[in-house]
Amino acid sequence: MSNTFGSIIPLGVRYMMLSALGFALMTACVKYVSNYGIPVFEIVAARAFVSLIISYLDVKRKKISVWGNNKPLLFARGAVGTLALMCVYYAVTTLPLAEATILQYIHPVFTALLAVLFLKEKVQFSTAICIAMSLLGLFVMVNPAAVEGATSELPMFSVMVAVIGALGSSIAYVIVRKLSQTEDSSVIIFYFPLVALPLSLLLIGDDLVIPDLYLTGLLVLVGIFTQVGQIGLTKAMQSQAAGKASAYSYVQIIFSAILGVVIFNEAPSVWTYLGGMLIVSGALINVFGQRLRNPLSPLRS
Repeated sequence: MSNTFGSIIPLGVRYMMLSALGFALMTACVKYVSNYGIPVFEIVAARAFVSLIISYLDVKRKKISVWGNNKPLLFARGAVGTLALMCVYYAVTTLPLAEATILQYIHPVFTALLAVLFLKEKVQFSTAICIAMSLLGLFVMVNPAAVEGATSELPMFSVMVAVIGALGSSIAYVIVRKLSQTEDSSVIIFYFPLVALPLSLLLIGDDLVIPDLYLTGLLVLVGIFTQVGQIGLTKAMQSQAAGKASAYSYVQIIFSAILGVVIFNEAPSVWTYLGGMLIVSGALINVFGQRLRNPLSPLRS
């Protein structure tokens, strides 16, 4: 039975779907605890604390140095990732889950532009389509009034913070690609909470809220679900089905929409569905760009 199941759903796809579920549950926990007055910086600190412990134990399990080789770039990755995370969490706490998740997926636009500016890569046709469709999808979600006289309920400041978060995620991704040439993946992951914890604690200031046992458990779950998402993502990218599996990361939007309806009674508007379809379609075209350029070449499995 397991062999049959594995032949239907490749291992890389299953890991990617596990990653998507982990990240969706993480954002749901973030939004839930924020409704009880826990500030964003405190949520970031809680996640960083849990991740720091788990990441440190993982590095020690491999019996390698926690400090790595390229310390300046490792700290830069941690700083950029921390700022991006703060933006993402703020968007999650101030926007419906589905919309906040969709806005995270415009990062291919920034990644492509960064590759042109810093890696001197050429923009491929599929990537240009991705950029155009993502920007159109963002416009439809945020400004439906320009389409058919409707009014947008999305706060523009939260949308801009979400976009900045996507930009930060893209910068962090480019840095990780560079670091992967010299650093172990566990060391790269370790530096993220190493920077995030003291920075977020510094920014909390006098806004610290002492959570009760129930909220403390949910804050711990933020870190645990994050780790589940990261492990699933890493395993998926290491599998032979990584090319196919990456497309399935977008199932996080579905998970988030379901959690938004069930837990927070959120009902995405038709403009969210339309804009989300444009953004996801553009991203999928970018993922399978090589396949589109050469239809006779098989996808790696």
